[in-house]
Amino acid sequence: MQKEMIFEKIDQAVKILIEKDIDMWITFVRETGNMKDPMMEMLVGTNATWQSAFIITKNGDTNAIIGSLEFENMKAIGTFKKIHPYLKSIKEKFLEVITPYNPKKIAINFSRNSSLADGLTYGLYLELLNHFAETDYTSRLISSEDIVAALRGRKSQSEINITKEAIKETLLIFDDVSKFLKPGKSEKEVAAFVHELVDKKGFGLAWEKEYCPSIFTGPNTAGAHSGPTDRKIDYGHVINMDFGIKYKGYCSDLQRTWYVLRPHETKTPDEVQKGFNVIVESISRAANELKPGKEGWKIDEVARNYIQVSGYDEYPHGLGHQVGRSAHDGGALLGPKWERYGNLPFIPIEESNIFTIEPRLTINNYGIATIEEMVVVTKDGIEWLSERQKEIYLIR
Repeated sequence: MQKEMIFEKIDQAVKILIEKDIDMWITFVRETGNMKDPMMEMLVGTNATWQSAFIITKNGDTNAIIGSLEFENMKAIGTFKKIHPYLKSIKEKFLEVITPYNPKKIAINFSRNSSLADGLTYGLYLELLNHFAETDYTSRLISSEDIVAALRGRKSQSEINITKEAIKETLLIFDDVSKFLKPGKSEKEVAAFVHELVDKKGFGLAWEKEYCPSIFTGPNTAGAHSGPTDRKIDYGHVINMDFGIKYKGYCSDLQRTWYVLRPHETKTPDEVQKGFNVIVESISRAANELKPGKEGWKIDEVARNYIQVSGYDEYPHGLGHQVGRSAHDGGALLGPKWERYGNLPFIPIEESNIFTIEPRLTINNYGIATIEEMVVVTKDGIEWLSERQKEIYLIR
């Protein structure tokens, strides 16, 4: 991540600390080459070996407490104003830095709801408690999840612009896939074609290569988070592809749907067209309700109910998630009130959040129909970041 972008996010973090009345935010880590805290790249811009604390305060101070051998590297990186190296133990330096601030609320990197705010391992948490044992700081510790949700969710214009570029490049790859698809090709062959394109263009993948892209052709396919198989495309198949790239540190995440015409067909069968149209309309209805201040479960409910009253089973996942430096990013989720999602569907949506909208349904005997679009929340609605798919793509 460019240093300018890190400074932009640190400045934003200070504003969030003031807004939420949190005195201090500590990201406490060790051996980040093995166990990387999700916020290190966004806030620090380098790794840390020994126990290290990266501290941001609501008055704008930034303190990095690091092992002495990493002082020169941290100085060269230049993302934190004050650098405090230690030799034998972090404890003394830790308390020396924190004490003058006398913080009433100290956010640390753990969370029960957000993996992006949960980089503190249990063992390292015990170490932190030990360092604070002679103080009352342990009673002042809170989760950093509210800070992380806001910081990763509220996109700057720079972040939005990069995401738009990522989406544009992703859609060009989808265009190439449309020309490649034909009966007899396997899901794995399609994936290999996509990987070749991505490598040639010098992009990264938005998630693990094993299932980016995920491709599903015909009925009775594998689950939504499964990788491509040896199943071959055939006439009369509905094909879906879930795919995204990582571009300049930011991700895209889109899905498109095709239908393979049988030799005697000139258009999609009525049941395929109906299923596709229901997906398009459910996306439109959800997008019309997506506004700052609303809770995500209410948006999910709009699309979920429409699909069910149209005669289809409900989709087995949330309607949409935030996208940013990770394919699944931010805090608020457009998801149902299911226990597995914790508090994420109840977090109010904010302006400049970037979301996917991705309902799906099964068209019996044909396959899975789904479209995934990306939008950014504006002060009174949304802006479409992806050019919408409103017609099913036909393979002749």
